[in-house]
Amino acid sequence: MRKRIVEPKSEPETSIHWPWLNLEEIADVEVTSEDSAHPVENVFLPNGAGGWKASTTGPQIIRLRFVAPETVTRIHLQFSEKASERMQEFVLHYADESNPGLREIVRQQWTFSPQGSTIEVEDYQVNLQNVTMLQLTIDPDRGRNTSLATLDRFWLA
Repeated sequence: MRKRIVEPKSEPETSIHWPWLNLEEIADVEVTSEDSAHPVENVFLPNGAGGWKASTTGPQIIRLRFVAPETVTRIHLQFSEKASERMQEFVLHYADESNPGLREIVRQQWTFSPQGSTIEVEDYQVNLQNVTMLQLTIDPDRGRNTSLATLDRFWLA
């Protein structure tokens, strides 16, 4: 009998083998603020690398402007908060070639609690054609303006 000691695989809950869009190549990102230690680019990477964190309190926007119109069939978001209890709301909007105005995809509220719910994972199946812009608005504490917005993952397929 042969034996090998191997390292455990660390793979996210959502398989990184899914054909996620390479947003670095097909989109420009706009963000209302960011902590230099947690830049927005982190949320588009398979390992997350520390995620994104705002540098100012209050609602924040992460906006993707596609170089060419794209088809989006899946949106995967992950948020985490382990330090404090807060209620967050986020809204996803998009614009396409036929209608440059913002259209709402989803509005979601979540309550984080260090003793309970510390991670929010949202995975949406969509059928968005000719998308020119996708916008995520995060209100980290529903208008109290005392918390910093954070995001671990923002993946599109």
